[in-house]
Amino acid sequence: MSDTVTWRPKAGEIPTAPGVYRFRDAGGRVLYVGKANSLRARLANYFQPLRSLHERTRRMVLSAASVEWTVVGSEFEALQLEYTWIKEFDPPFNVKFRDDKSYPYLAITLGETVPRVLVTRNKNLKGARYFGPYTKVWAIRETVDLMLKAFPMRSCSDATYKRAEQTGRPCLLGDIGKCAAPCVGRVSKEQHKSIALDFASFMGGNDTRYTAEVSKKMMAASQEMDYESAARYRDQLSALENALSKSSVVLNDEVDADIFGIAHDELAAAVQQFIVRGGRIRGVRGWVVDKELDLELPELVDTVLQNAYGDQEPPREILVPALPEDAAELELFLTDLRQAPGKVALRVAQRGDKAALALTVSTNARNALMLYKTRRSGDFVARSQALADIQEALGMSDAPLRMECYDVSHLSGTNIVASMVVFEDGLPRKDQYRRFSIAESTDDTESIYQTLMRRLAHLDDEPDAGEAAEAAIALSTDATLVVGGDDVAVERKRFAYRPNLLIVDGGQPQVAAAQRALDDSGVTGIQLCGIAKRLEEIWLPDSDYPVILPRNSDALFLFQRIRDEAHRFAITYQRQRRKSDITSRLADIPGLGAKRVADLLTHFGSITRLRAASVEQITEVKGIGAALAQQIVEGLRNP
Repeated sequence: MSDTVTWRPKAGEIPTAPGVYRFRDAGGRVLYVGKANSLRARLANYFQPLRSLHERTRRMVLSAASVEWTVVGSEFEALQLEYTWIKEFDPPFNVKFRDDKSYPYLAITLGETVPRVLVTRNKNLKGARYFGPYTKVWAIRETVDLMLKAFPMRSCSDATYKRAEQTGRPCLLGDIGKCAAPCVGRVSKEQHKSIALDFASFMGGNDTRYTAEVSKKMMAASQEMDYESAARYRDQLSALENALSKSSVVLNDEVDADIFGIAHDELAAAVQQFIVRGGRIRGVRGWVVDKELDLELPELVDTVLQNAYGDQEPPREILVPALPEDAAELELFLTDLRQAPGKVALRVAQRGDKAALALTVSTNARNALMLYKTRRSGDFVARSQALADIQEALGMSDAPLRMECYDVSHLSGTNIVASMVVFEDGLPRKDQYRRFSIAESTDDTESIYQTLMRRLAHLDDEPDAGEAAEAAIALSTDATLVVGGDDVAVERKRFAYRPNLLIVDGGQPQVAAAQRALDDSGVTGIQLCGIAKRLEEIWLPDSDYPVILPRNSDALFLFQRIRDEAHRFAITYQRQRRKSDITSRLADIPGLGAKRVADLLTHFGSITRLRAASVEQITEVKGIGAALAQQIVEGLRNP
């Protein structure tokens, strides 16, 4: 592989000023759009030796045939131009959004002479004010139905309105009091527009003001013995309170904010947006991001906000999980999109109610990501495609209907354990999971070798049907069985039939160790590969270059899922082992580092003596006071 691409521009040709750059392929298609405070410094990162580039960056650079740039006056202008170009060109290597085009909004057409309230997915109504998005159409229709009792404005179609004007008879909504009926002159068009403005103001967060005003009017009418008006105000107040009960009160009445939560891994990210107006959650929005390039959380926040406010007005405050590097410029950009007065503030919630709500949003994002991946890996068509893609990518003669994945876990070289998880037909077989204790090992590769040697020693111990049924009731790997009424010791069959594919968690070193185990065991006919976590690369034995699967492919999702399951299973076992390990328990006590743990064991000479020591005896050890000694006693004696 050459050091870099042949079309690399000369460094002296690239300006050092802020700007936006575009990578194009041979056909002129824009592949990637990015911004930089210094174009020369940023573009130099793409033209390093290809071996040193991030794999996905290398793929983008190799797909491109040229790069061009535009110099701007500031980082803020660069942000604006980047946003415009991403919308215009939809580059494949920029973050792709499965966004909320199908989400419904509540719209009030204030630009019309006789405004109308409606539920719509069209964000291009001229002069309309939008609220939402909402996740369910029925929820917003129910809200509108309640609100029309308090703010009886027009909700009918243009055809219905014109027919009522011509006939002089209002529609049913006018007759039941859910429309002020401007079509037949019951109120003037100016009065009706005032009702619509009140409706919009209430939805915008000024809810407590209206409830207080209606309550005062009701009391005044009652004192004047105008009971008909009082009853009307009572019904209006009830409608307002019912509408308010549909929204959760989470913050004080003056808070207008959008709160974002982002959960991501190497392949995808889930975004959750809580829309808070007047201290109440008015809407929830969520979407999935495919990560084509490796983006950290601050970079994701930057991209998410640009896309989230492409078609809606940002509030005065936006809470995010991390601030991007260009937070100040991003605030200016969002303020420019805001039509209402006031500057947009971008913050990370640190404490209080806002931090608690931000944690809730982040939890929703994690759940959404988990659900997205589970549904994707659980779909039969997706699983079949994933297995076929793995077969093709690894050059296997058959699809890997049975896959076994191995991972090693330890704590600073102690409590070394390994796990084996099994997927059949793309689904986990938890009854066939196994775990291993490693007595001594120099590193992860040696642990992988020992684990696979133990597995491969039982590779062909395939039981017949009767033995398999008996073995299934064993409670541990080393258990014996009592068959019938006789004391017959039957060794439990530890593994099922041969796998098509062995997967190890790691890159070239781990794959080489696994291949050594296969060679030393004399086993052939089983495909081997490893998956490196940082870049999600698939490594084959004796290969200098990894197999790169598309970032949004079902095959890579299946690889990731089985690797993560092996890691989870190994960590769970390792934590169980740690509970009985006194050294680990000491290390978990705040204030005890490695040196103090060593001093304690040296002073008492044995674990038994340390367990039996009193607080006063432990304080004799240099550097340990009474409070820390008390924590040590409690930590060792409490299970």
